[in-house]
Amino acid sequence: MNVDSKKIDAFLVELLTQVGENLREDSIKKMSVGTKKNRNDLVTNFDKKTEKFINTRIKEAYPEATIVSEEGYGDLVKDMSGLVFFVDPIDGTMNFVKRGDDFASMIGVYIDGEPLIGAIIDVTDNEIYHGGKEIGLFIDQKPIDIPKNLPLIEGLVDISAPMALANKFDVQEVVKKSSGLRVYGSAGIIFGHLLTGKEVMYMSYLAPWDLAAGRVLCEAAGMSVVSIDDSPINMLESQVVIVGTQKVASEALKTLKAR
Repeated sequence: MNVDSKKIDAFLVELLTQVGENLREDSIKKMSVGTKKNRNDLVTNFDKKTEKFINTRIKEAYPEATIVSEEGYGDLVKDMSGLVFFVDPIDGTMNFVKRGDDFASMIGVYIDGEPLIGAIIDVTDNEIYHGGKEIGLFIDQKPIDIPKNLPLIEGLVDISAPMALANKFDVQEVVKKSSGLRVYGSAGIIFGHLLTGKEVMYMSYLAPWDLAAGRVLCEAAGMSVVSIDDSPINMLESQVVIVGTQKVASEALKTLKAR
């Protein structure tokens, strides 16, 4: 299947630019908040409104594509054949509700199972990280300098709060070997930090829409995206994932396996 990567990239940038404008306006309007799996798994009327908007625009531009999305307005996707869009309308909903910052919107595009284009908007800062292996990586229109392949001892790591607090997989051993731990509560925000060298590793339990865009961008930047047991990533399942520099990912896997 032949696709125009630059055209898709431009489409995502235009789409997320509008999403960012909508969400910054929506954040000052009346918000209704509900829960999904537990009291800390929030969903708002704006999550649903944003996903409907994004999915409609994707179907208009790429009617042949299928969509995997968080709030249930996508397709029932059973395999990765063809053009597949992954949509996370508001990543970091708790931050959106409680703080009004450090939240993102993300779209990842895959072709026959292979990462193609990713785009993430940091809504508050109004910056879009986008691109892929074929066309390069950008923040808005500025090329991103590929981050250094630093070892664990030279960088900060971000691990999901529940995982770090419970010391799942003995992740605190990884933290001890690093320069320190940071927790932001939004995969999209953290992917931006990885791409700009602010942190060297992210570890969390991620749904497909949490991971899709960041995987495209981080792999294009030469980073490793691996599952906790180093098995192949399955983009249609939730899983524990390590994203980081090649040196850090390798060291983390060895540390976690040794415990």
